Amino acid sequence: MEAGEVPAPTTTVDPFPIIPRRDWGARPPKEPPQPLVEVPTPYVVIHHTFIPKYCNSTEECVLAMREMQRFHQDDRGWNDIGYNFCIGGEGRIMEGRGWDAVGAHAPKYNTRSIGICLIGDFTASMPDAGMLEAAHHLIARGIDMGKISANYTLLGHRQVRDTECPGQTLYQAIQAWPHWGQPDPNDKKPKA
Repeated sequence: MEAGEVPAPTTTVDPFPIIPRRDWGARPPKEPPQPLVEVPTPYVVIHHTFIPKYCNSTEECVLAMREMQRFHQDDRGWNDIGYNFCIGGEGRIMEGRGWDAVGAHAPKYNTRSIGICLIGDFTASMPDAGMLEAAHHLIARGIDMGKISANYTLLGHRQVRDTECPGQTLYQAIQAWPHWGQPDPNDKKPKA
């Protein structure tokens, strides 16, 4: 570069941008969200939706998020959608409650975990490669931001609640992920 020459700006494109609540048409929480008790959080809990089965486009994922939020708020009586983030087909990351709010996804772990839900039924099949890559990317981003502990423990939903979630095939796969572990032995596994 010559003296006085201005360097070209460098930009990096996030391969997995987070689609914010406003962009999927989220309703507001019924009450102000509670902040997480432990930040950085010591746990990441992996889920699947089971229903809807899958979303292949941003439009389908937006509809899936709205339906999940409606079900959680209206049918379950929760304050908001239960998960911190959801991931749709080809790695579309959708903001649920976000990094700082207590979720409604894992009893006894909601106040100290980030709940990541993969949209689809992963009982007998795996999520697509983009979804899996997005999940790893999201966890790494949370660590970089100081939202997830560098020493976090990764759990499947069934480890903290009597459920088949995150589906048998996905559950077997996440056991090979970094930080796979067991729940706190001082917490009793609650019934469904």
